Amino acid sequence: MKTEVYGHFHPDERQFVDKAWEWVTHAGEYHETKLTEFLDPRQGFILQSLVNRHPDVIVRWEGGHPEAERKRALVAPDYRDLDHEDMELKVLAITSGEQKFLALEHGDYMGSILGLGVKRGKIGDIHVLEDGCHVVVAADIADYLSMNLTGVHRIQVSTEVLPLSSLRNSEVKLETMDLTVASLRLDGIAADVTRLSRSKILAPIKAGRVRVNWKVEEDPSCALKDGDMVSIQGFGRFKVLEVGSLTKKGRYRVQVGKFV
Repeated sequence: MKTEVYGHFHPDERQFVDKAWEWVTHAGEYHETKLTEFLDPRQGFILQSLVNRHPDVIVRWEGGHPEAERKRALVAPDYRDLDHEDMELKVLAITSGEQKFLALEHGDYMGSILGLGVKRGKIGDIHVLEDGCHVVVAADIADYLSMNLTGVHRIQVSTEVLPLSSLRNSEVKLETMDLTVASLRLDGIAADVTRLSRSKILAPIKAGRVRVNWKVEEDPSCALKDGDMVSIQGFGRFKVLEVGSLTKKGRYRVQVGKFV
């Protein structure tokens, strides 16, 4: 079965596939349940694909709201009713009396939380609001974060742990950009979006700091297509919204949405 499982996924994903297949088989064969950490959409796709292959296993997903990007999964035997199971999620509400606080961005919050030694898998979506920030977190680290997160980007903050029902989620805002590019290569499009030179964008790509659809991509020539999500550490994220027709000079018209 292992070879059959691996056949559909990238070799780099083998470690996660192994782990996810173990959750599935233990649920199906030994009647165990597994509550995962927060999974990104690619990991979620892999786990759901594996669950679909086992007739005796079900999975429940929860990330705080229907459009959540990062979610926890509860993998269980198919006779279990998972609707009322505790998914062990809390909301960390972050506020501040300082005016500069309102200028903080997603990356500022993420950096400060991870700087406390918390693993990424314990943190779900981060919702930057007009008057603060709501972070979906694993229940077992909520109190630790509340006690230890006293500042974000050198701004003093206050925190409170709330139930998941109190989550206020932010709307995803995209700043659209219309580009004309010589090719659909990752380095070319990323350079235009970040306004860096082609040579400067190569450094984060080759250092493994760029992800395409949540997978590390170190090949600058990787071709992007409609729907691809690209994140560049330190420069934010963008999505390829549409690859349009060619111009008379043979260049591609590409519309991207930059997350703001």
